[in-house]
Formats: sequence, structure tokens, C-alpha cells
Amino acid sequence: MVTPDTKPITTVRRQDRAVTDEAWMRAFLQRAEFGTLATVYEGRPFLNANLFVYDEAAHAIYMHTARKGRTRTNVDAGGPVCFTVSEMGRLLPADEALEFSVEYAGVMVFGTAEFVTDPVEAEHGLQLLLDKYAPHLRPGRDYRPITPGELKRTAVYCITIKEWSGKQKVAPADFPGAFLFADVTHDAFCD
Repeated sequence: MVTPDTKPITTVRRQDRAVTDEAWMRAFLQRAEFGTLATVYEGRPFLNANLFVYDEAAHAIYMHTARKGRTRTNVDAGGPVCFTVSEMGRLLPADEALEFSVEYAGVMVFGTAEFVTDPVEAEHGLQLLLDKYAPHLRPGRDYRPITPGELKRTAVYCITIKEWSGKQKVAPADFPGAFLFADVTHDAFCD
């Protein structure tokens, strides 16, 4: 019989891989390319991968997507959300299949999400996204600044972070046979 886990939601099972350094988690959220939002509505889980930006001053995450759809319906229902970002490092081969492993790092955020109705906050969130993904371009110089009409055509969401946890596995630099997945090609490894 399985019993409910009574540990805090942020407890990392492998404590040797837990990251509690909040500066590390902030930096990881700042550099992550995309994240995945998990919501639940009427008992049904839903995941939505999306571009996002971490607003350190607000300790919140902004993302945008369509004004209608599952994300909006689920967020409007008001339940808790989970948001995660991760990256894969080197693959770590071993003499036994079961012992193969991988380097990784990630942050998991728990909190609440809301559709942003305040136009000033919505513009702030969208501009943060533009600044993150196109830092070399500036509004008014390289593109027309966000307009009220554009704000009415998109949905900006704010995830208020209540709790978070980090996890990381790093092998020694000289780990025998370690390789990056991006370097793997069928032609190089298969006959």
C-alpha cells in the first residue's frame, strides 16, 4: 500500500544532488531557455512548454500565450501550479546498462498563476520577455514599442513563486567516455 508522502513539496529525494543556494536558482532561472508550466483542472493534468522570464525583483515568472485555451482555463480555476526548467549535461556511460547516467540541473517552482489584467504589469512582463530573448534590440529604436492593442491580443501570466527547489548532478571533468548528446550522430557511432 502506498502512503502519502508527508515531506515538504520541495524535498529532493537525492539530498546529495539538492541545491539550496538561492543565488544559484535565480541565476539558473535567468539563463534557462524555456520552461514547462504544470496545471490541473478537474483532476486532469496539463503541461505547457513556453518561453518565460524570471523577474527577480518580484520573485515571479512571466510568460505569455493565447488569451483562450487550456492554460487560461486552468489558471483561472485558481489551483496551484508547478513550473520547471532543466538542462542536460554530458551522458555518462558505464560497464552496465543500469549504471548509465547523465549530468543535469534544474529548478522547480511551486506557486500560483494568474492572468495579468493590469495593462502596466502586462506590458512590463512582455517587455521583460523581449529583453531576455532579444537583448540586442531596443523598443523605439529597433521595433515599435508594445501598444495597448497588442496587449489586448495576448495573455500575460504571472507565476508567484511560493517555494522552489534545485537539483544538480555533475560528474568529474575526466569522467571516462562522457559525451554530449548534441555530439552524437548515428553515422559516427553506428555501422
